[in-house]
Amino acid sequence: MQVVSNLIDLRSTLSEVKAQGKTIAFVPTMGNLHQGHLSLIKKARENADFIVASIFVNPTQFGENEDADNYPKTLEADKKHLIEDGCDLLYLPNSTIMYPEPDLTRVQVNHITKLHCGASRPGHFTGVATIVLKLFNQVQPDIAVFGLKDFQQFRVIEMMVENLFLPINIIGVNTGRAEDGLAHSSRNNYLTASEREIAPALYATLQKAADEIRNQKNSFEQIARHAKEALHNAGMTPDYFNICRQIDLEPAEESDKKLVILAAAFLGKARLIDNIILEL
Repeated sequence: MQVVSNLIDLRSTLSEVKAQGKTIAFVPTMGNLHQGHLSLIKKARENADFIVASIFVNPTQFGENEDADNYPKTLEADKKHLIEDGCDLLYLPNSTIMYPEPDLTRVQVNHITKLHCGASRPGHFTGVATIVLKLFNQVQPDIAVFGLKDFQQFRVIEMMVENLFLPINIIGVNTGRAEDGLAHSSRNNYLTASEREIAPALYATLQKAADEIRNQKNSFEQIARHAKEALHNAGMTPDYFNICRQIDLEPAEESDKKLVILAAAFLGKARLIDNIILEL
């Protein structure tokens, strides 16, 4: 695996790859890689000839009470995992490269970014859209692969690509989970041993809500209210539990068929997110 940390080397290498007629798949990450990330690399390998991953802890997607400097950094272990899973090139830009002075430009995907996690983390998705577009312009991939655990982020990126006519195929990968259902996440590192035992309740609550929707038990409003109560009783502090349309993440009507249930809850120092996608 080749490792590059500047734009000149990145573009030189990738121009040679494209000259050979090879397709490029891109997996952007913030490092501290887990099995969920590595499933993205495997999906990229299935869909392209040359695989690029990036590691960059993006400061603009962290809120006022979120410390980007304390985000876990495990670069040597990350490199080992990427090599084992078939990554061809790792891009390691720094903040000077990604946010050159004067830093005056931000990318805003309107409306959808104000909902759900956007309501709890103002400006978060502006930081996400900005850094993803910058990376897309640098790597210029044919394909980009993202996990569906953060479904709202996935839809924001899809909308940005559609609205700006970017020639990139966005592929989503289903959420990887531990045996007890907890979604793989870097945030899981913040959980204590006792909190780790509680954490699977988030996915279990989502599953129960999905079953109630399939069986047409109770209204969406009642299902969401009961789910928040269940999370609270399990020892979590619910942030939101919303039943939405997949396409725009607006509140779903009882007649809607393509749904996604989005949930977030605080557990100790961790803020866990998860979802279930439903096709009725």
